Amino acid sequence: MLNNNGGVGRSQERLFPVRNFPLLAGFLLLIAFVIVLWISPVAAADMASESARPLITSPAVVHVGVYVVDFKRFSVEEGTVETTFYLTIRSDTNITVSDLEFMNGRVTSIDVIRDTPFEKNYRIYAVMAVDPDLRHFPFDTHNLPLLIEHKTLDGDHLRFIIDEKETGLDEEASIPGWTFTGNRFTVTNRSYAPGEVPYSRAVFSYGITRDSTSTILKFFLPIGLIIFVSLASLLMKVSSRLGLNASMFLAAVLIHWRVVDAIPLVAYATFLDIFMIITYATLVMVLVSGILILRYNEAKDSSRVEQISRWSLRIIPAISLAMYGLLFLSLIS
Repeated sequence: MLNNNGGVGRSQERLFPVRNFPLLAGFLLLIAFVIVLWISPVAAADMASESARPLITSPAVVHVGVYVVDFKRFSVEEGTVETTFYLTIRSDTNITVSDLEFMNGRVTSIDVIRDTPFEKNYRIYAVMAVDPDLRHFPFDTHNLPLLIEHKTLDGDHLRFIIDEKETGLDEEASIPGWTFTGNRFTVTNRSYAPGEVPYSRAVFSYGITRDSTSTILKFFLPIGLIIFVSLASLLMKVSSRLGLNASMFLAAVLIHWRVVDAIPLVAYATFLDIFMIITYATLVMVLVSGILILRYNEAKDSSRVEQISRWSLRIIPAISLAMYGLLFLSLIS
């Protein structure tokens, strides 16, 4: 029922609180203002970073040169070599040595020689890692590499070029017991993930080989004397040759152990391993023939003694020399 006191008006006022509308609108405006304040710094930061980011349309060209003064303390067992070299950087962009990364080593000291906006020159002392290939040990050859990349810029943004005028190896550089065989300087691309833009890498590689004179004098000369004495004992038909051959076998084992102790453990057979296997086989054959001669001497069977001695002289040296010859031919192939 309708009443004269405005019942309907009060009911509508309860359903639509008109007096609270300004408060609600003000609350919504406050929330919108806070959201705008929160979004604005993020958008501003994004715009600032986009504006600060250089627009590179083509990769920056960096001329890099490495002049090695000397190598020191090359350790095959540890796979490291210490080196002192001069690093030259020439570029239209202001790139320093702190922007570069030596991928196979660590720098221990840096002396600034020249520092201009477009050319840098440093004297660097570093310890570089080497991956030795010991398959031909002790006639092994190695590459002493120095690998340089930019820390953050990939090949789309930076490209290295070897500065040949500032690259080389000093004439007085040397490694005791080793001989330099040649140098190789090139630029390659290195990618670290599938589909990733590769990085430009400057490669400076220095080849070395073990000094053949020291190898022969320190290893092959004593082993060769042991083999010669052992084979010469085949001419003996007395029991005393057995003790001689046993001592030769022990001496070969000691020399082998001493030489192998200077190289790391590897998962493949080296030239030395195969050489010593042939040596042990030769010494064992001589020992077996000596044991047989001793046995038949005690049995007073002179005919068997003569037979074993004759066939030992014919077979053992021929087999031994043939195996050694094939092994050394493998170095050439």
